[in-house]
Amino acid sequence: GWAVKEGYADPDKVAIMGGSYGGYAALAGLAFTPTLYCCAVDIVGPAHLRTLLQSTPSYWKPLKKMLALRVGNVEEDDELNRKASPYYHADKMVRPLIIAQGANDPRVKKAESDQMVSAMHKIGTKVEYVLYSDEGHGFARPANRIDFYQRAEKFLATHAGGRTGLDESEQVAGNTAQILDPAALAI
Repeated sequence: GWAVKEGYADPDKVAIMGGSYGGYAALAGLAFTPTLYCCAVDIVGPAHLRTLLQSTPSYWKPLKKMLALRVGNVEEDDELNRKASPYYHADKMVRPLIIAQGANDPRVKKAESDQMVSAMHKIGTKVEYVLYSDEGHGFARPANRIDFYQRAEKFLATHAGGRTGLDESEQVAGNTAQILDPAALAI
C-alpha cells in the first residue's frame, strides 16, 4: 500500500485492528489477504455473516433490509455467505489473532467469536481469546478498556515489533477479563 511504498511502514510489520465492522475487517484481512498483515486484533467482530443476521433482534429488520441491498442477501445466498464470511476461510488465516468479546453483546453475540476461535484452533493458527463477562458491544467499563488495550499493545509488540508502555496493572483492578482456552470451546 501507499504507506509501504512511501517508506512510512515496514511491510513485514503492518497489522490490522478494528471493532464491530472494523473487527470484521480485521478478520477479513487475515482471511482474504492472508500474508498482507503480520497479525490482527478483532474487537466484537462478526465472523459468519449469516449467523450474525440470524441472531439479530426483530427491531433490526430495517437494517437487515439495508444490508441486503448494499452487501447482498447472505441469509438466502449460501455462496455469497461462504465467500464473504471469514469463518469459512479460517484455513487461510496464518497470522496471529487476538479476539476480544463482550459476553453480553446484543449485536455480535459471543457465539460469533466462539466459532471463529474454534475454527482457527482446529487448524493450528495462533489465536488469543479474551472475554469480558460484564461487557456488551465494546468496552464501557474503564478497567476493562484499559485491560484490553494493554493486552492488545503487548500482542502488537510481540507480533509487529515495537515497544509497550509501562505496566499499569493497578489501573485495571476490577476488570472482568477471562482468557478462554480455544481447545475448551464446545463447537
